[in-house]
Amino acid sequence: MLNITQFLSSTLVLILIILHGDLSAGAKGAPYNEEGVSTITCAYYSENDPDCKDGKCPRPCEGSPKPYCFATWKNGTDGQIEIEMQGCWSVEDDCMNDSQCVQSPSIQHLNFCCCSEPLCNIKVKNVYYPPTLSPPTTTVPLVGLAAVIVLVFWMWKRFKRQVYYRQQLPTVDPTRDLPPSPGPERPIKLIEVRARGRFGTVWKAQLHDKLVAVKKFPLQDRHSWTTEQDIYRLPHMNHENILKFIGTERRGDNLSLELWLITEFHQNGSLCEYLKGNTITLSELIKMAGSMARGLAFLHDEIPALGDKAAKPAVAHRDFKSKNVLINTDLSCCIADFGLALKFEPGKNPGETHGLVGTRRYMAPEVLEGAISFNRDAFLRIDMYACGMVLWELLARCTATDASVGEYQLPYEEEVGQHPTLEDMQELVVINKVRPAIKEHWLKHTECWDHDAEARLSADCVLERVNQVERNMLTSSLVSPSNTAINAQQLQPLIINTNQGLPPVTPLVQTI
Repeated sequence: MLNITQFLSSTLVLILIILHGDLSAGAKGAPYNEEGVSTITCAYYSENDPDCKDGKCPRPCEGSPKPYCFATWKNGTDGQIEIEMQGCWSVEDDCMNDSQCVQSPSIQHLNFCCCSEPLCNIKVKNVYYPPTLSPPTTTVPLVGLAAVIVLVFWMWKRFKRQVYYRQQLPTVDPTRDLPPSPGPERPIKLIEVRARGRFGTVWKAQLHDKLVAVKKFPLQDRHSWTTEQDIYRLPHMNHENILKFIGTERRGDNLSLELWLITEFHQNGSLCEYLKGNTITLSELIKMAGSMARGLAFLHDEIPALGDKAAKPAVAHRDFKSKNVLINTDLSCCIADFGLALKFEPGKNPGETHGLVGTRRYMAPEVLEGAISFNRDAFLRIDMYACGMVLWELLARCTATDASVGEYQLPYEEEVGQHPTLEDMQELVVINKVRPAIKEHWLKHTECWDHDAEARLSADCVLERVNQVERNMLTSSLVSPSNTAINAQQLQPLIINTNQGLPPVTPLVQTI
């Protein structure tokens, strides 16, 4: 009840401020400033202003024909007065005091006073009014209005609280649609957090004598946990450039349930983290780009049934980026994080989905403008646009030419910073058709990120282009065992088609 009374008092003060004028007004009989506007200096105090904690911070009030000073307070348990607010006040005829700030008899149960002399509100005089003394009829509407406001506010808060709890407490078992527990829990010891993503936290952990990675999903992201393990359990998914899957577990119960996905552990972390701390040579770029393209091509390919193994459908990753590419100890890459992936089984609907998913800076133009054709090829081309962004990240950190390698940047970081909005990316990529800044010796364009989705290279084409660069390295005299200097001409298959020994291929990088 005390809190409601305090809220009523505060509300009434605010109502008086609204009805009677601005707190920056002046005082009756006060002096005038140079512009002929009456002014007065009052003691000022507000809980939200740490510079005036002692209540003696003078502030001039001007701009009104009748400026006053005011104060509100509460009575402490020891009988002491505790100032709540002080400042400037503007009213018509309600303030009759001059030198003393005496509790107003017109407002019952509210400690309020006003006065008309400079700094007269530093000290206040508390007057007790017996309950039989009724306030003047002019204040009854204000008190009634304040009571209505308090009642409405209380009912609104109660309603919001009930809605919140109804939303938080599920009406059915939240684990009802989850796959059954795979069996006894593995003896896993969590060591440290290695990454935090949209759908979970990745831990470095130990299983027996082996290091593993444990991705922990909260219960509300159970759909991503289910989707990811469904992709890993597809036939033929044991591929060297796909993160090795170990199993899943459910830890805890009820609303504290955690969903674990256990995979192989990679000490070097993601490609994004690796490029932040390291530059790469041309041979390292070839290994990383080639293994990444090989994994993406495998993911996109349909594999027919072989022996007792069923067919593997084409899979679109839908969140391909450097943070979802992991680095092996030999610097080859493998692809991870299939929480948004979509499989396309022949003759079957891929299920309910929407196109605006993924990470903004890696979204293809058709995703940003909401113009996706909901078929397999369209989603695979979206992956290839993102692949072009990752290739740009690799090239930007490669020491293959004499040009200096700058600090690591994400795609479009130079143009829109580290936290672009969806509107930022739409304007940049869709409307202005901008692509990440490229150095002159790259010849300024990669066909993986072509605005026309049908013109983009496939993962198989990217892999062939990378292999072509590797063949050139082996046959070129530009690099010898005793001379590790690298010439930009070795990047030609990735930049422009000048190789005479192979059938013509579309350049991976060409002039815009």
